[in-house]
Amino acid sequence: MTFAISVITCTHNPRSDYLDRVLTAIKSQTLPIGQWEFLLVDNASQQLLSSEIDLSWHPNARHIREEHLGLTPARLRGIKEAGAEIIVFVDDDNVLDADYLEVTWQISKDFPFLGAWGGQIRPEFEAPPPKWIKPYLGNLAIREFEQDKWSNLPDQHETTPCGAGLCIRMIVAQKYTQLVSQDPRRTDMGRKGKLLTACDDSDIAFTACDIGFGIGVFTSLKLTHLIPSSRLDENYLLRLVEGLAYSQTFLDYFRGKQPVKPSWRGSKIYLQYLRLRYGSRISRFWAAAQRGTKLALKEITNEQK
Repeated sequence: MTFAISVITCTHNPRSDYLDRVLTAIKSQTLPIGQWEFLLVDNASQQLLSSEIDLSWHPNARHIREEHLGLTPARLRGIKEAGAEIIVFVDDDNVLDADYLEVTWQISKDFPFLGAWGGQIRPEFEAPPPKWIKPYLGNLAIREFEQDKWSNLPDQHETTPCGAGLCIRMIVAQKYTQLVSQDPRRTDMGRKGKLLTACDDSDIAFTACDIGFGIGVFTSLKLTHLIPSSRLDENYLLRLVEGLAYSQTFLDYFRGKQPVKPSWRGSKIYLQYLRLRYGSRISRFWAAAQRGTKLALKEITNEQK
């Protein structure tokens, strides 16, 4: 049977109350249920989700078990099992607006030159975020904007969709699968257990540009990102910033950019300046980003020897 959209949710030891809300939102989509399928990829969870979660509400829903731990292997398994022209990745903390799939399908028809796109990501915090955290909230996949934008240029932040609610054409998914098979190190960019590596979603989006498509973001495409209080902890955010810097360096490397050594701004003297000028917290976040970059550069240098 052919579907318009394959919805793929990858999850590892999910928080049950969050996943319940995710599934309820998917169940409530306005796009007729016969036009889409739903794949729940259980990524090596301690408890088999197929024995705990009922998907009988959807005639074209399936449980899939992927034992290779990591978001990228889970997504690749979902791609392999999907049968639609359009794939929508819905994380286990993404609550879609009721018309998300309907709007996605319309965008796919109105913008045939786009290979990957996303939308607005509103935060719902479990606890009120402290004031100091505002400059770092962008790291938590929050994306709100007032204008549709698209381009055919990678590395354009304004037009690059996030992984939450990411929509891609199957031809892009197949090309990305090929890239990962040619260089399995790409699988390490996605989240894996408690490791806060990232940028796999950007790698997928940029693959669209590789094969002649564009990428974009749309105001009408909306979801809510459920953010637990644990992600507002400074130590978590420091690990996240380090992981993002590490992953961005590897993403640049995989995409043909020569690694650039940290400038003098990464030196201890500059960190001391930041501490005196702006305070210890800013210096800690700067140091975390430098650690991630330097670790990636060290690993890349070792590979090139």
